[in-house]
Amino acid sequence: MMLEAVEELTETWIRYWNAPENSLERENFDLAMKFHDIEYHQPEILWAMILTIHKRDQSVHIDQVLSAGPLENLLALHGENFIDRVESEARTDPSFARLLGGVWKNRMTETVWQRVQAVYDRRGWDGISA
Repeated sequence: MMLEAVEELTETWIRYWNAPENSLERENFDLAMKFHDIEYHQPEILWAMILTIHKRDQSVHIDQVLSAGPLENLLALHGENFIDRVESEARTDPSFARLLGGVWKNRMTETVWQRVQAVYDRRGWDGISA
């Protein structure tokens, strides 16, 4: 998939999640089916989209959906192959460490989950303030 397609999907994803529930914008695009294929079969594209979405929109709502959706799924499905990059991003970008704080263990291996916990920032998630 070319960079332009990643950009287009990223913009669509952000618009979809910022659109009101039950709106035409949400009804006209089956985001779940498109992302299912990417999450399971194209993890490099998913990683690129996660980084692009995070750079474009760090609103609370988008962070919540990105953290509990694509980022958590990437780590649950492909964690062993991406944990080094995730750790590096969290160490160099505090806002990414906070995004990572909204991820739950899901189906991650114990090793991946421990590495996530070592670099995530849980402040602002589930009532954690310090």
